[in-house]
Amino acid sequence: MSHKKLINDPLKVANELVEGLVEAYNGDCVHVGQRSLALQHIPDGKVALLVGGGSGHEPIYHGLVGRNLADGAACGDIFAAPPPDIVLEATQAVNKGNGVLYLYGNYAGDVMNFDIGAELAADEGVNVRTVLIWDDVCSAPPTQKDKRRGIAGLVPIVKLVGAASQTAKTLDELEAFAKKAVLFTRSVGVSMSPGSIPATGKPTFDIDPAKIGLGMGIHGEPGVAEIPMTTADDLTPRMLDLIFEDFEKDDEVEALKAGDEILFFVNSLGSTTMMELLIALRKARQVLNEKGIRTYDVIVGPLVTCQEMSGISFSITKLDDELKQAWDLPCQSICFSKMEGRYGG
Repeated sequence: MSHKKLINDPLKVANELVEGLVEAYNGDCVHVGQRSLALQHIPDGKVALLVGGGSGHEPIYHGLVGRNLADGAACGDIFAAPPPDIVLEATQAVNKGNGVLYLYGNYAGDVMNFDIGAELAADEGVNVRTVLIWDDVCSAPPTQKDKRRGIAGLVPIVKLVGAASQTAKTLDELEAFAKKAVLFTRSVGVSMSPGSIPATGKPTFDIDPAKIGLGMGIHGEPGVAEIPMTTADDLTPRMLDLIFEDFEKDDEVEALKAGDEILFFVNSLGSTTMMELLIALRKARQVLNEKGIRTYDVIVGPLVTCQEMSGISFSITKLDDELKQAWDLPCQSICFSKMEGRYGG
């Protein structure tokens, strides 16, 4: 089925959406170079946080620039990594003399282009470090985390690192915190129908209408299985079990146990409705409560999307006192905002 898109020139979609995104920030952000954005006011001497990736997944990443969040974003074309010159433009815009941390999803194109951008920035005397987000437990085993994709876990990770960047004294300090936030975050997603490419209207992948792609990536990358379409109450525990099992098998982090506190994120990949997310959340909280795992805070909504893809993902971030302190800091952006503390806190 084709999907109608209210656009102008299909080849200018990414540029025009970034122009609109800057307008949505209503003066808090500026349009940088060809296709980047940065906060209007970044304090001198701040360790800067730069995120980025392909457009078409809005509101992330580019909607995570804001108060106590990222300082800027390098924006690629639709479903494509930002090229090195755009990465460099964004780096120059956020650099305030104390280093820049790159934080983005682990995809080959992004890694290559951000690495080249970092080299170009280093030639100008900018100190850059990179932390990759690799939270998708279905894309590689715990012993090969460096091969995993970055999916919806980027939302809590960027929020946590953005908070830490407000007080980090050095790039080393922020890099260490970001690695911890990534290590403590795990996600699993499923897809039921594809999104589409705005320039062509063609689907991003094919799947049997009677099947669910268990563990599929946000672009339709292969998961661990195609299973028969089922109910929310059946699917939710199966997804959570994949995350629990991953914590158990990873020697670098302790398994989730009774008394642990977590952040829990229920994400829609685009067309899956809030009704469906809440039905899944209801079952997920039952499973977590039965295990004695305490949900410190909840995020629900379509934040990591692929146009009108139908699907859902769960992300769990295991918390300690340091991560909780960072989470509690208020933040505000087009993508995600929170008040001080937590719901019910």
